[in-house]
Amino acid sequence: MTAELHVSRPNDGVALIEIDAPPANALGTAIRRRFLAELDAIERDTDVRALVITGRGNAFCSGDDLKEAAERGEGALESLDQFAALYEAIETLRVPVIAAVNGWCMGGGLELALACDIRLASSNASFTCSGVNVGLIASAYRLPRLIGPAHANTMLLTGLPFDAVSAVNFGLVAAAHSPEGLQEAALTLAGRIASRAPLSVEATKRIVSLALDTEPDDALSIVAEELATLAESEDHRNALAAFAEKRQPVFRRR
Repeated sequence: MTAELHVSRPNDGVALIEIDAPPANALGTAIRRRFLAELDAIERDTDVRALVITGRGNAFCSGDDLKEAAERGEGALESLDQFAALYEAIETLRVPVIAAVNGWCMGGGLELALACDIRLASSNASFTCSGVNVGLIASAYRLPRLIGPAHANTMLLTGLPFDAVSAVNFGLVAAAHSPEGLQEAALTLAGRIASRAPLSVEATKRIVSLALDTEPDDALSIVAEELATLAESEDHRNALAAFAEKRQPVFRRR
């Protein structure tokens, strides 16, 4: 079957990308190129305020297409650079991104989930740092920053699969849901985020992305700069008026 991405707008302000590349939702060169194009379109579409990424079938994503990779030869490094560009596009996307990990999540697929802002998992999800299984490195930077080196080393150095319970306990995912309830839970969470003040949500994502690498004095300056802009926004004034009038604010991203 041909690898495909299904892109939809299931709710107001929410975009959904579903990876559909049976049997394990591998990301070959062509589908990665399409993925980057879709992320660019979402970046420019200010009606989108949150994104959910998931897989179809029994897998979230298995990373690279290993059959394709075996035939690349000297193009191997270029392919890895394309993966890096995809992860960076997700991390720096204007809107928060939720990974709904619905099954196998391994190698570059785990890195894809780590690049997202929030991760939810199906109770039958399985997480594997498979870099050491194929002679490469994957997740050795993002994973320790998220869950700490003790749990990360156990995953990274063994290449063993870990279940959803372990993922929750490690702090890799925020929550586990039934397989049939996962996507709805992710869309509900995305809908809640999309209903908040979008300029504030976007600024918060930017600050969180810097939090682990910023000295306190620099962080205060960054926050002050963001707050100066937000305090003058129409959305902030509308929220104050809505509070006084005991009604829900309507945010217009301005």
